[in-house]
Amino acid sequence: MSNKPPAARKGKVPKSARIAVIAARFNEHIVDELLSGCTRQLGELGISSSKIEIYRVPGAFELPVAAKLAGKTGKFAAVICLGAVIRGDTPHFDFVAGEAARGIQQVEIELGIPVIFGC
Repeated sequence: MSNKPPAARKGKVPKSARIAVIAARFNEHIVDELLSGCTRQLGELGISSSKIEIYRVPGAFELPVAAKLAGKTGKFAAVICLGAVIRGDTPHFDFVAGEAARGIQQVEIELGIPVIFGC
């Protein structure tokens, strides 16, 4: 298994494309690093910071609701969700991570736009 992220490929991103980034505040020190990498990568793909809107939610469990609200506005070509759920001694990780993933997938299916899960 590789520990290197896949190389980004330049795609044809429409100049009018706007991206919503939903980031959890829980485990902020980790999520802020994900957010920094995300915005840097979007910039490398030619998406200016003026086309990126960042929204914060309390935790990963709230990502799907915020993604749906952002997506339903019709303003965004894609929504990116960022959160960090740390596995501990209880099943809390399984519930939160699993439901966040399921909810984000459901939003993508319902809205028909890319809803990306970075957790």
